[in-house]
Amino acid sequence: MEIVIQPTEEGATGVAARLMARLLRDKPDAVLGLATGSTPLPLYRELARMKLDWRRVTTFNLDEYVGLAPKHPASYHYFMRENLFRHINISEKNIHIPDGMAADVPAFCRRYEERIRRAGGIDLQLLGIGSDGHIGFNEPSSSLASRTRIKTLTARTRRDNARHFGGEARAPHHVITMGIGTIMESWHCLLLAFGKKKARAIAGAVEGPITAMNPASVLQLHPKVTICLDEDAASLLKMKRYYRWVFDNKPEWQTF
Repeated sequence: MEIVIQPTEEGATGVAARLMARLLRDKPDAVLGLATGSTPLPLYRELARMKLDWRRVTTFNLDEYVGLAPKHPASYHYFMRENLFRHINISEKNIHIPDGMAADVPAFCRRYEERIRRAGGIDLQLLGIGSDGHIGFNEPSSSLASRTRIKTLTARTRRDNARHFGGEARAPHHVITMGIGTIMESWHCLLLAFGKKKARAIAGAVEGPITAMNPASVLQLHPKVTICLDEDAASLLKMKRYYRWVFDNKPEWQTF
């Protein structure tokens, strides 16, 4: 697990963008796992600005709300199209996002897992982290071996998302999300976190025990994880000085 601490959100985003850009240049047919929410927005803007070649790239999104059609302005289909896909030259057939309108959700989830396998697995999975440690929509107490499935949101998550739906009463109760086991099969996980409200979750995920109550802590078992933080998100880490020293003294062939 590599912890990259930068003075600002912009600095940490820049590191993540360079890392992803190098992958796309080295492997033009890369398979990316993508995330939504406010955290990756600056990253998507930077990737679009870089004018990379996305024609052979395949993407799989982490999650989608159950009951939301793709054109709903709060859906993740809409989010991805507005904030990334319409700004890059990706092929429509290579975009995969969970279907919130699926008539048979368990069958859809099985097909989604099979599509990931047929694509050769995910080369790089982009992640955010909730203030309670959730990744994707794998809420605290989620199985650390879980696969793509329907998940019931906690009251806390629904409150956090209420602004997108005109109030908590209208916020969906259920989502389709990649499971933690699915995420852990990615070759490389890249997690971004910014702000003091993420500091406790990050400290638990990086330096705390591996526990289902902080789902992101399972990343301690992953062979290749990069976590890009600003100073506020890193503020509760006990080994900040060491993480900075490691990043500043990487051999040239490891830099990005």
